[in-house]
Amino acid sequence: MNEAIRPGSDNPRQAQEGPELSVIVPTFNERDNVTVLYRRLEATLTNVAWEVVFVDDNSPDGTWDVVRALAQEDSRVRCIRRIGRRGLSGACIEGILASSAPFVAVIDADLQHDETQLPKMLLLLASDQADLVVGSRYIEGYKSEGFNKQRAGASALATEVARKMLRVEIADPMSGFFMIRRDRFEQLAPKLSVHGFKILLDVVATAHGNLRAVEIPYTFGARQHGESKLDSMVALDFLGLVLAKLSNDIVSLRFILFAMVGGIGLVVHLATLFIALQLFNAPFAEAQAAGAIVAMTSNFVLNNFLTYRDQRLKGFALLRGLIAFYIVCSVGLLANVGVAFSVYDQEPIWWLAGMAGALMGVVWNYAMSGLFVWRKK
Repeated sequence: MNEAIRPGSDNPRQAQEGPELSVIVPTFNERDNVTVLYRRLEATLTNVAWEVVFVDDNSPDGTWDVVRALAQEDSRVRCIRRIGRRGLSGACIEGILASSAPFVAVIDADLQHDETQLPKMLLLLASDQADLVVGSRYIEGYKSEGFNKQRAGASALATEVARKMLRVEIADPMSGFFMIRRDRFEQLAPKLSVHGFKILLDVVATAHGNLRAVEIPYTFGARQHGESKLDSMVALDFLGLVLAKLSNDIVSLRFILFAMVGGIGLVVHLATLFIALQLFNAPFAEAQAAGAIVAMTSNFVLNNFLTYRDQRLKGFALLRGLIAFYIVCSVGLLANVGVAFSVYDQEPIWWLAGMAGALMGVVWNYAMSGLFVWRKK
């Protein structure tokens, strides 16, 4: 039986037709925070029919188990436990689409966002003053108790890049704290990327200025438990998202990340080739082979860490995946050369033939890697 429709509930709010507000909380290793956040929501949303949907990426610390215990006590609490999938954006999309309220908020589980602003945000949406309300760090009234200078600087730079390159008009498109009309979100959802961390930037860029947005200040609190989920690879995630939106989503974020890793691999290949030739006096054929092997290995490691982080291979699967990646890239090299020669025969322009071959190679490697290396479970 669905816990959300248990008869005879002692809580009168649970007997209503449905919630007015769904709060979506993406989680990973946040077991010490989820109960605290639930209590805060309960205290803040006293006059609102609400539900909270925790979307957990199969946390090793058992965050999902804590949420389910809360759900046994209060049917307004729901848990989506994702197996074999990772990423904040994908978690937010799944949570919002699984919600049942006309208005949905996204808030982090780390207790740094100010949940006391939710009633104000809801009022702005319910009174039809906006389609989107953003908790902003770049307007008057914002206060920070837990944003270090390094993160603040990186966020400010990314915000400026996003605003100029994607022509995003809101002051803080990198915010992780916002509320939106669910019907408007569902219109945009098919074009959103499930990869990466910046779901709000994706939403605003995809809307092309057709969302009425209001920004409000809030107090950014200090993290109480656990560690930040952001790492150095988020910068590449962000750059990939910007490039995907600049292409009007013709190419996916994952493909762009794969191609970016391939570019890094080219540098690694040339550096290895140079070292083998100049420092070890190796024959060219052997140096070229060494460069190819080192580049393919570095590409595999980076793709496993970044491009396919939601399907990251571990243990024996890592070795098996590396061997499959070697095979895929070897065949991709043949495709590269074959297309290059074909183009050159038709139009003897060396750079055009080279680019055509390289594009064929990366498309082949990307497609085959998805089928044989990082396969969906």
